[in-house]
Amino acid sequence: MPEPIISISGLRGIIGSELTPAVAARFAAAFCCVAPTGPIVLARDGRTSGKMLSDAIAATVLGHGRDCLDLDVASTPTAGLFVREKRAAGGIQVSASHNPPAYNGMKLFGSDGRVLNSAPGERVRQAYQSNAVAWADIDQIGKRIPCLEGHSLHLLRVLSTVDSEAINRRKFRVLLDSNHGSGAILGTQLLQRLGCDFVVLGSEPNGSFEHPPEPISENLQSICDQVRGRFDIGFCQDPDADRLAIIDAEGNYIGEEFTAVLCTLRRLMDQPGPVVTNCASSNWTRWLASRFGVPFHQSAVGEANVADSMISCHAVYGGEGSGGPIDPRVGFIRDSFVGMAQILDLMSKTGKTLAQIVAEFPPLSMIKDKMTLTKEKLLGSIDRLKRGLEAKSISTLDGVRLDWDDRWLLLRASNTEPIVRLIAEAPSRAEAEELIQKAKATMATVSS
Repeated sequence: MPEPIISISGLRGIIGSELTPAVAARFAAAFCCVAPTGPIVLARDGRTSGKMLSDAIAATVLGHGRDCLDLDVASTPTAGLFVREKRAAGGIQVSASHNPPAYNGMKLFGSDGRVLNSAPGERVRQAYQSNAVAWADIDQIGKRIPCLEGHSLHLLRVLSTVDSEAINRRKFRVLLDSNHGSGAILGTQLLQRLGCDFVVLGSEPNGSFEHPPEPISENLQSICDQVRGRFDIGFCQDPDADRLAIIDAEGNYIGEEFTAVLCTLRRLMDQPGPVVTNCASSNWTRWLASRFGVPFHQSAVGEANVADSMISCHAVYGGEGSGGPIDPRVGFIRDSFVGMAQILDLMSKTGKTLAQIVAEFPPLSMIKDKMTLTKEKLLGSIDRLKRGLEAKSISTLDGVRLDWDDRWLLLRASNTEPIVRLIAEAPSRAEAEELIQKAKATMATVSS
């Protein structure tokens, strides 16, 4: 049987082949063997296979002598916050994030409510590969405890970061597309508390996605059409609601890159301080940091890496360009509900439309591509890239990133196949495309 894909923070795979209840139980057992003493929080994103996997995971947690605090259907950020609030040993979110319906997965949290970083994630991987178990005796079996307060705790924490009364006075018209993932439960409560006139699409968390689940432009054109002329803003979540894309009142896909940027802007208006984003995210955050005169830091790609950097530099805000704002006042985890509330707060505070706010940022265009090349050949060709593209500076924090005054190029090798992913950002699409083509031409002889 093919193996699931295992990363530092969990696993994912196709149901029935790579991921079965037996595989989920084995991974949960590995996590129980590594996690500190205490209960384990469990949640799922609404996929049709989620209940089946959750039952197998819960049985394993109980069998390892731990209580299972079961949130049932809840978002990833809700689960992370609940781990910390209840001082649990860790948590497991059953979700395949933005992958198609045939997939599911397991995302792991440490006792601090953060997605696992590399060191504990590697210990879980090793325990999984060695089939580690620690079954409890009959008198030590844990209890599965339904927990209904997870959403209310999360709601209060998000509301504490915004001026709810001011937002209520604006009576924003909002379209929320939860696409039958986990986001509508808390999303509905949040928009009600903020006094919005709203419509929710895909409110039932049954995993029957009405469009491909990744909230990118090509998947959301029908949602853009529904927002245009009828709503002040559109919010689009991925299935486990840790990512958020936005659409303006004219039906323009503003996207995921702007989500954390706009939230960062709102935070810096009240409290200037260090900000963090990963090295594959837009330079708009760097521009904001310069505008407010605050330190700007970049991390390697990955939510755990951003959170590590935020903690290290005492950041007031952070996030990833994949639609993931991270507000340390709520939790060191990507959070679409934080994004929704704080973008509405920004519109309320400034009195401007989303389009007007976005228009104040410098024009930047991002392009993503890939080419056939191994990681070893990429890392062995850094000098060739710097000379060939005449880069002003170069970084190997995560892959190879080349920077100029107003543009950048990142080349990151896949860990699972011999390809390199390229991301370029420049003032125009043509200039970004030129960077991509120059990189491909420079590396052509290396790949042959």
